[in-house]
Amino acid sequence: MNNVKLMKARSIAVKVLIYTVLIVTAITTIFPYAWMILASFKTGIEISTYPEQIFPKTPSFDAYVNAFRDLDLLTGIKNTLTLEIFSVTLPPLVSALGAFAFAKLELPCKRVLLLVLLSSMMIPYAALMLPQFQVWQSLNVVGTLYPLIIPTFFGGALMTFFFIQYMQGVPTELFEAAKIDGAGYLRQFFAIMLPMVKPALTAQIVFSFVGTWNDYFIPSIYLNVKEVKTLQLQLLSLQQQQNNLMDMNTVMAGSVLSSIPMLIVFISCQKFFVESLAISGIKG
Repeated sequence: MNNVKLMKARSIAVKVLIYTVLIVTAITTIFPYAWMILASFKTGIEISTYPEQIFPKTPSFDAYVNAFRDLDLLTGIKNTLTLEIFSVTLPPLVSALGAFAFAKLELPCKRVLLLVLLSSMMIPYAALMLPQFQVWQSLNVVGTLYPLIIPTFFGGALMTFFFIQYMQGVPTELFEAAKIDGAGYLRQFFAIMLPMVKPALTAQIVFSFVGTWNDYFIPSIYLNVKEVKTLQLQLLSLQQQQNNLMDMNTVMAGSVLSSIPMLIVFISCQKFFVESLAISGIKG
């Protein structure tokens, strides 16, 4: 009887410890974003006062008005969405096609080709940045969206590897039967494989959307013209325009506005993030 009580006490203690850690982690994760939202409703005097109060004394929407005035929001959203259209359609599709070939087709030197593909992930982008910039500069497309759009036509090595792991779990007998019925490789892919890998494909589309929306580094290399800057680059420009801490509420308001689509994506597509982690854990 004492052992049962002791085990229950240990179980309760473990649960309390786990929930305490989770609550503390959640608070430390959410607090910076909550502070940013609260700071966006403060006046310039409030945000520059030390020590700063967490909650605004007199909530104001002036920072959002200034952000819309100083931040060319529509242009930034248009450029970002243009990149999103290509990044969420072409790389997942092209990578899935390549993965289908590696996973289900009889290719000569398949292992060698796969090794070459995966070895490309070992090269850091810093080593490729300057040569790529020189290539795009020689083509006279720096300052346009083309250096960010054209690479999407070729998929990605990591995404291809992800699909390969998932497609290897699809029964090969399905494709052998389709081949006997006269279905070509493209028909096998679109009619059989694509519906079977829908969870993995959706997860990669969501990750591509989030990555492109939040990407700052690569666009900062090529998009040096105001008319083609993405939303993240415009936020940097907005921050550089502010003269002192009294203007930081405008920067916070712009950051809140740019984060709203990401919140919508995370909330509405949460199950796909979980599925992608489960897929990686099971197939990897």
